[in-house]
Amino acid sequence: MTNAKDAAKTEDTVETLRGFAQKGVDQAQQSATQMRDAAANAASHMQDAAAKSAKGYRDLGLKSVEIARANLNTHFDFLDALFKAKSVNQAVELQASYARQQFDVMGGQVQELSAIAQKALAEGSKPFQDLGSKAVRSAQSAR
Repeated sequence: MTNAKDAAKTEDTVETLRGFAQKGVDQAQQSATQMRDAAANAASHMQDAAAKSAKGYRDLGLKSVEIARANLNTHFDFLDALFKAKSVNQAVELQASYARQQFDVMGGQVQELSAIAQKALAEGSKPFQDLGSKAVRSAQSAR
């Protein structure tokens, strides 16, 4: 009878150990799934950020070319007027006028480029901010 009790205890112990082992495997699988999902989510956010950054920098490049073209056209117009000046006084007045105009225009152009760059930076970093916020909320809810 002692052997039967020992065999039953051994069987119970084996079943208990098997249960612990199965629980460990289940938890490991769940953790692996969560890590895979988190990695996929992070990769998606990185792709989104890259796409938004690329668009922002493309917009910045296009605006820079547009500004350069406008400045070049303005400069050629100025040179044309300068060559047609009838006196030195007229040429000096044209130069002063052109300098004032360019100073004002360039201030606006710098503001435009700055706004586009800030927008590109904000849009490019937003997916990372969202990911960080989501991670904080997830950590808080896990407590």
